[in-house]
Amino acid sequence: MTPGLRFFRALTTLAFILISAVGVAAIGLFCFFLVAAKDLPRVPEPIGRINDTPATEIFSADGQRILTIGGRETVALDDVSYPFIQAILATEDHRFWEHRGINKLRTLKALWVTLFEAGKVQGASTITQQLAKNLFFSFERTYMRKFRELLVALQIEAQFTKQEILEAYINQIPFGVGAYGIGEASRTFFGKSAGELNLAEASLLAGLPKSPTRYNPFRYPERARKRQQVVLQRMVATGMISSQEAEAASAASAELRTQTRPLRVDSYFLDAVMKSLEETYSPEVVYHGGLRVYTTLDPGMQQQAETALQDGIARLETQMPEGDLSEEADSGLQGALVAVDVNTGAVKALVGGRDFFQTPYNRALQNNRQPGSAFKPFLYYAALEDAGRSPADVMVDKPVSIPVAGKPTWKPRNFERSYQGAMVLKKAFTESVNTVAAQLVEAIGPEAVIETARRCGITSPLNPVYSVALGTSGVSPLEMAGAYATFASGGVRHQPYWIRRVEDVSGRVLEEHIITGERVLNESIAYQVVDMMAGVIEDGTGKVVRKMGFTLPAAGKTGTTNEYNDAWFTGFTPNLSTAVWVGFDRGQGMRDKNGAGITGGRGAAPIWTRFMKAATEGEPPKAFLVPPDIYIKKVNPETGSWAGFWTRDPVSVALRKTD
Repeated sequence: MTPGLRFFRALTTLAFILISAVGVAAIGLFCFFLVAAKDLPRVPEPIGRINDTPATEIFSADGQRILTIGGRETVALDDVSYPFIQAILATEDHRFWEHRGINKLRTLKALWVTLFEAGKVQGASTITQQLAKNLFFSFERTYMRKFRELLVALQIEAQFTKQEILEAYINQIPFGVGAYGIGEASRTFFGKSAGELNLAEASLLAGLPKSPTRYNPFRYPERARKRQQVVLQRMVATGMISSQEAEAASAASAELRTQTRPLRVDSYFLDAVMKSLEETYSPEVVYHGGLRVYTTLDPGMQQQAETALQDGIARLETQMPEGDLSEEADSGLQGALVAVDVNTGAVKALVGGRDFFQTPYNRALQNNRQPGSAFKPFLYYAALEDAGRSPADVMVDKPVSIPVAGKPTWKPRNFERSYQGAMVLKKAFTESVNTVAAQLVEAIGPEAVIETARRCGITSPLNPVYSVALGTSGVSPLEMAGAYATFASGGVRHQPYWIRRVEDVSGRVLEEHIITGERVLNESIAYQVVDMMAGVIEDGTGKVVRKMGFTLPAAGKTGTTNEYNDAWFTGFTPNLSTAVWVGFDRGQGMRDKNGAGITGGRGAAPIWTRFMKAATEGEPPKAFLVPPDIYIKKVNPETGSWAGFWTRDPVSVALRKTD
């Protein structure tokens, strides 16, 4: 066979392969099209009805509706200021009036960047495509979904005018802080109608939909302003305004409306609920899906919690030097309170700061601060369980030096800088003696303390060092309330939760919390720790609770960190476990005008008491359940032996029959 013939046959074969490949690709593309086109959502008529989504309703534990989100107001395109129309088009889709739903050049560029520039993904959605996206409740990022979105965009463009599409779009985009659509955004941020927006205000609003949380001007004014400059530059680049107009708008002051507190007192709680819902169902479903959400919130307790925290912090501020407060002028002295049902784990009240609209940072959940001695119940439980100790065992309060491999010797000190000598463990616990706690953790190891804390529900990172027993690893108030509830329940852990049930718009149950408890602690040893914590309130560092008139059976523990940066009190009745934290966000020490440090007993325990007195008003006394193998014995506080009538200040201890 001649070379020419072989070359001809090779070309023929190659051509056949290419034709076959094109045919297969065409068939594959056709099949892909059929699959994508199947069950496409119907575009509503008129297009504005795309915004008529059912409202999501959130209910308290007693069935009260505490929040409704959704149900938007529609503003006619002619009633929106022209500067905003220009700003949103320049920012989101400057060729909107020219294309028919797809910006071909932008799409090709985005495809090139995504395929050939590693690590980069570029979007190319037009306004019409973004509008089409809201017809889908499946927001996964797949090529199939994007293709289906494109088909719906083409359908929208063929069925409606550009004016109708743009009007529907500006009435559904999110601007943050619960404002959806230009009408709500104008009132929320500037207290005026959409038709009254000037260029400075319009350009600021047009920059928010890219990331409403990141550019929230109430919280991040500098970020919002930088984003506004980007919008103005886009308007200049697209010929919508002159550079002089942009400079004037940039220099102009876009005065934000003062945020007002809504007619509800559970913003921190709702903030936690909304974030949980968004993580589970996506923001689009939460805000547009007509969900019915049943929470664990007790509105009365929530009000009492906010009042107790605000009043308690205000009282502390009157005792502190003004200079200390001015250094923290951004947020002032802060606090958090969480109340959890002991027998279910239901969060009844949650306050993450003094004022949600001043500082929406939720300290009840996100603020991991050192608990100090409030961490000691986990140490003492581990010592009783692992080392066979009993509350009547005697140890010596003395200077302690504990060698640490590769690090300086650990020398923990008592807050009083003094030592009392021999004492039983219960007394060491109730008076929060650090040197005794240090000897216990040296004996059993930090891992045993951490393991107990984990069993009780502490999930924050804990450093496996001796000082962990003295609360040097950060935890949240929610964790502390839930973990202490494990002791209160006799060793049964219930995971804290705030959403009981979620239903969709048709009433179908999407999720429901089934109350289940897991026994994680020995009942008798747990009771011994509870008895020691009761001693804290009766005779120890938390006796202010009784002085303030709280009479129900209760137990708890104070916590104070080095330099008085954090003040804690976590305590419980047989039904309700509550954690209170007080401190400065920046970790500044808390001292009064005389220079004395503010401890957990002075700073947090009074707030706890005010709340618990209100939350349990009218509740009959209920004692903690005593396990059958527990008996009570009065002992000499120094020797641990039986206390005769001559013994001074005897200590009542709970002992197991095996002790």
